[in-house]
Amino acid sequence: MAGGDFKDYYGILGVNKSATAEEIKQAFRKLARKYHPDVNPGNKQAEAKFKEINEAYEVLSDPDKRKKYDQFGQYWKQADQGFPGGNVGVDMGGFDFSQYGSFDDFINELLGRFGTTNTRSGQSYYRTSPSGTGFGGFSDFGFQDSGTATAQDGEAVLSITFSEAFHGVQKSLRLGSEVINVRIPAGAKTGSRLRVRGKGPVNPLNQQRGDLYLKVELQSHPFFQFEGDNLVCEVPITPDEATLGASVDVPTPDGMVNVKLPAGVRSGQSLRLRGKGWPQPKGGRGDQLVKVAIAPPKDLTPQERELYEKIRAIRTYNPRSHLQNIKI
Repeated sequence: MAGGDFKDYYGILGVNKSATAEEIKQAFRKLARKYHPDVNPGNKQAEAKFKEINEAYEVLSDPDKRKKYDQFGQYWKQADQGFPGGNVGVDMGGFDFSQYGSFDDFINELLGRFGTTNTRSGQSYYRTSPSGTGFGGFSDFGFQDSGTATAQDGEAVLSITFSEAFHGVQKSLRLGSEVINVRIPAGAKTGSRLRVRGKGPVNPLNQQRGDLYLKVELQSHPFFQFEGDNLVCEVPITPDEATLGASVDVPTPDGMVNVKLPAGVRSGQSLRLRGKGWPQPKGGRGDQLVKVAIAPPKDLTPQERELYEKIRAIRTYNPRSHLQNIKI
């Protein structure tokens, strides 16, 4: 049964999960009289409701079916009908699946208890795949079909800060009553994936537990961004610095460094700071690109305005001279 087909039989009958058999019977009789087709001739909605009430009562009035429904939720029919290879009983340790609409909801709930910074769990999904060989590094997360997959792996998004990603960080994640420590190596970027072996969802059909994949997502930074593997920032400079050249201080992950601007640097031009960028998976650092943005002053003193007007009066450079011959 798909997650979207799950029916809350207790809600349909309007009783609590702790309701007694007699309370369930009374609720059924009351609703059955209200929605019976003889009382609502030609009413399709009442007819559908009546069928739904009967379905709910059929399950909740049967002690064995109700027990499986309470434990397995939407998967109770699979448990009731047995599993591939025979009618095998399954002990899930008393775990209550009925509170989840699907395995996606199950893993989302687990990640919601992790206690990590801004952990997002709304994009989890699961694939059947072979077991892996541990975790701790980054990969392209490619799956291969072994033809004998037996466990379900879970994937969810883990949001971390630029600082945590740059330096590396250890997160303590809580999965129900279990606490695990996950080390995120320095150099994580959006799209990096960590494999936590044997910590994924339990497959109710065979009780095997898959792996949990944490997909890293970096929170936005007010100054730094990425362009491919390069760390990028934008630094504003004044018109005179662009014209005459200058030395300006630029933030890097290691602190401020002094950068020399060549005379005549153009807005949008990039200067490369080698080895000042992001940590690389195989060691070393990438580059940092400093994009120049010429920022004219908004407020001028009388003296500044006078000097700018003098420059304009004697200026010989025309940056638009090449536009004269542009035609279609």
